[in-house]
Amino acid sequence: MITRFITEVNTRFNPFSVRSRATRLFLTYLPPNARAQGMQIKTTLLPRTSAEPNTLSVKFKDGKDMKLDGETLGIKGIIEEVDRHSRALQKQADLSEN
Repeated sequence: MITRFITEVNTRFNPFSVRSRATRLFLTYLPPNARAQGMQIKTTLLPRTSAEPNTLSVKFKDGKDMKLDGETLGIKGIIEEVDRHSRALQKQADLSEN
């Protein structure tokens, strides 16, 4: 997963819920030095009895804000969506260098 174009990740989930699995896995795909590279990561843990839906929001350097639903997309779908936009930004960066 290309993470160098991600500037901010906001998550809100119940860590004990089966439905939050994709959101938890997405956080594990982020590199360990992400915060040191300037990425802001905000995680809000909901109580075990909470009925609120899980949220995952990813912001990119170009200003695009993706709100992803981990329950319907799954981890593969989330990574595909993030990579699709990151590859487009990578292509723009490569074209502007030449």
